[in-house]
Amino acid sequence: MADLKHVGRQINNQKRCVIAYRVIPNDADNCLVVFTDTLEAADHDSLMTLVESNAGQNAYEFAEAMSRYSLSDGRNMLAAFHATGKLAKRPTKDIELVPNMRTTANLAEVNQFVAEQKGVTVEDLAIQSGAKPTEKTQAPTQEAAPVVEPLQAATDGVLTDEQLAAQYRSQADRLYKEAKALREQAEELVPTKKKATTKKKESA
Repeated sequence: MADLKHVGRQINNQKRCVIAYRVIPNDADNCLVVFTDTLEAADHDSLMTLVESNAGQNAYEFAEAMSRYSLSDGRNMLAAFHATGKLAKRPTKDIELVPNMRTTANLAEVNQFVAEQKGVTVEDLAIQSGAKPTEKTQAPTQEAAPVVEPLQAATDGVLTDEQLAAQYRSQADRLYKEAKALREQAEELVPTKKKATTKKKESA
């Protein structure tokens, strides 16, 4: 089976979880996770189906995918887990990623490694509620706004609706840029057949 992103467990008790946010804005030493054993069977199945999907695996932060998908009863997945206290705040050093049965990696160490590779701080890896002006556009803001409306007041005090709303508004732009960069990298490695054919016609 292929490696799965966003899945892990708490180190001290081996409780399995899905990492919604690897880094919390302005709180780089903590993450937000959903412990799978706290969910009803239907919600658990919906969550794991999304984790294993292309949408889940391609998400920069899994919460981005959760914000766009619904549970079996029609509730928005991220909004529902937020409202019912299923998003648990944990220190990143206490969580380990488990992409397959043979591999584990401490989340804090992974975040540090990724930050060093990008030449930024761990804090910079977070989806910021106050994104830089150059990273924000009106279109993503307008598209993301409807997703925020169903959110209710937090029951666990981890994130406020305003914080989640601000994150939604910056996620669309970040996702667009991530996708564009990945496509460019893919084209550099192996051009698509369509482009290869075009080049042949031009050379002919």
